[in-house]
Amino acid sequence: MTMTKTIAKPVSNAEFEKLFQSVCNWGRWGADDERGTLNYIGPEHIRYAASLVRKGQSVSMAVPIDKTAGPDNPRPATHHIIQTYDIHSALGEPQFSTDYLASEFHGDCFTHIDALCHVAYKGKLYNGKPTSAVTSRGPLIQDITAYAHGLVGRGVLLDIPRLRGVKWLEPGEAVTREELEAAEKAQGVRLGEGDIFLFRTGHYRRRLELGPWKNGYDGEGKAGLHVETMLLLHERKVAAFLPEGDGETVPSNVEQIPYPIHALQIASMGMACADSLQFEELMQVCEEEKRWEFMVVAAPLRLPGGTGSLFNPIAIL
Repeated sequence: MTMTKTIAKPVSNAEFEKLFQSVCNWGRWGADDERGTLNYIGPEHIRYAASLVRKGQSVSMAVPIDKTAGPDNPRPATHHIIQTYDIHSALGEPQFSTDYLASEFHGDCFTHIDALCHVAYKGKLYNGKPTSAVTSRGPLIQDITAYAHGLVGRGVLLDIPRLRGVKWLEPGEAVTREELEAAEKAQGVRLGEGDIFLFRTGHYRRRLELGPWKNGYDGEGKAGLHVETMLLLHERKVAAFLPEGDGETVPSNVEQIPYPIHALQIASMGMACADSLQFEELMQVCEEEKRWEFMVVAAPLRLPGGTGSLFNPIAIL
């Protein structure tokens, strides 16, 4: 099935404000809730996800941590080997090699998950909390430790390039609600309550084949969701969003809001959101198995005061 390029339908600032209120979960789970949409995942959802493990195969959905500077990686990770076997411990055997890693979490070349304190809209965090709760010494609320017990549940991969019959979506393209529903029908799956939504645009495959590119506002941009798809995720009570790229259409189609998906998902909905995954290995297994639902296990670092975390999300089929 070949589809034409989807140009993002413009959304006015007033329309965006209405949408923000329509999907807002402030107070749904109490005034001091910090888990947001992860509250949709109950024991029954985890048990069902475990029942989807049939083949016994696990697949990483993380990109390799990028230690090379590039147009989409201006601050690469720093990795040093600090001890090797040419230095022998006087204590005797065994000997050890060790290393050191320093990296920011939020970036296009690091698979990471955002804490709810990572995004504010008009001076408010999720649940209406003030931005003053986040200081230079770290957030006082809504840090990544709220997800310390991990994201475990049913993952559903919607593969939009597969639907369109292309290798990848081009920068600036926006995926509509109608396309998400068409992908569900084509793949025989349906997003539901407590699900972990995996969103494939082909961003990583494009990078592998064409090389890295400036995908921000100083470059070509990137493909992502149209903001109206948030109504679908809200109605279906989706628990988490794990995309290629960061889910944003760049340039934005929303008046005066450059990153509307982050504002809606995190600040309004309290949704557990990750960035910069890849599905190249997973989609091959899904095609072989002819199923696009499976168990997902993802564990952020238990870092007090973290606005996010590197992590390695795993699909288990």
